[in-house]
Order: sequence, then structure tokens, then C-alpha cells
Amino acid sequence: MRNDKHLAIKLRKQGASYNKISEELGIPKSTMVYWFRDEKWSKEIKETLNRRNNFIAKQRLGAYIKIRRERLDAFYEQCRKDALEEFPNLKNNPLFIAGLMLYWGEGDSNIQNCSIRLANSDSKMTALFFKFLKEIARIPEEKIKINLILYPDLDDDKCKEFWSQKTGVKISQFIRSTYIKGKHPTKRLTNGIAIIYFTNRGFKEKLFAWIKLFQQEFNI
Repeated sequence: MRNDKHLAIKLRKQGASYNKISEELGIPKSTMVYWFRDEKWSKEIKETLNRRNNFIAKQRLGAYIKIRRERLDAFYEQCRKDALEEFPNLKNNPLFIAGLMLYWGEGDSNIQNCSIRLANSDSKMTALFFKFLKEIARIPEEKIKINLILYPDLDDDKCKEFWSQKTGVKISQFIRSTYIKGKHPTKRLTNGIAIIYFTNRGFKEKLFAWIKLFQQEFNI
């Protein structure tokens, strides 16, 4: 039988955790669980320690979230500053203006979702935006995806082949198509709708900043 139980009891009553007692006295935690399993005072100490640990954990989590938020805000601000610096050299570029206007009119307007997304049934517009993303935004092709919205009677492979040929986006960049039922039985889009997108909050900040600068440039 161990002769250091009284020392463990003393430390426990002082509010020490099983880990702390085990570290100081070399007593296995399983032994202390057995010793103190029916002691009301030990259970109360456990509850106190749990409350304290939960409070500390919440404080640490809050501090981490705050630091992360500050870093993200600084990053987004830098993206907007970069947009401001780049705008004078881009504002007379036809591809830049075309891509910007296309997104302004047809693109996803929720900056919080981080998704640069444009849906259109016109393959030329989709091809133009793809060109804008590659040549103006310098987005790697493999990061750009297409999701097709199709009616049940359309062939998935044929539609993907059509959009790939027309836009230049590789079929490997197409994700699983989404099928929907049209409201009108005869009015159907022959090749469906293509949603071209990629996820990058930093570039979305820049894109929105460019649109705002364009509005200011032309007093819109």
C-alpha cells in the first residue's frame, strides 16, 4: 500500500488536479480516481477545476480569434491597396474593363462567401470571363472550376464538351453537373447554364475594389 496518500489528499484539497499531483508525487491518475471516487470534496474540486479550465480555454480561443481576425483584416486591406495601385495601369485595358463589367452585372455580390462566381448561358461571356481570370487576375487554370446547370433531357458529357470547347476550360475542371426541372415544357437552354467560379477572398476584395474605383472614375 502506498504511504503517500496523505500527501495526495493534502494537494487535492489545495485544489491540485490529478495531473499536477501525479507530476509531483508520481502517483498514477487511476490510483487517485480510486482513492477519491466517493469523496464529495474531491468532486467539488473537480467541478471548480473544470470551470476554471473552460474559462481559460474560452479566453485563449477568444484571443486566437481576435488575432486571426486582425490578420485577415490586414490582409484584406492590403488587397484593396494593391487594387488601388494596379488600377491606373489596368483601367484602359479592354479585357480588364470587359471582365470587370461582366462581373459587376452578373457576378456573385456577396463578399463574405469568398467565391468569385459568374453564371451565364452565353458561352462567349463565360469564355471572356475565363480569359479575364487567367490574363488579368493571373489565376492558375487548375483553380478555376465550372458547374453546369442542366435540364433532365440534356446529355452531361455532350454539354461539358460544348462548354469546354467554347470557353477553353478543361473538362477535368468541371465538377458534377446539377440537374433541374424547367418551369416551361418547351423553352429549354440547349447546353444549360455554366457557373464559372473559384474561391479566393483576397481576390474578391480586390475585384470589388476595382469595381468601386471604376465607378469613381466615371462618376457612376
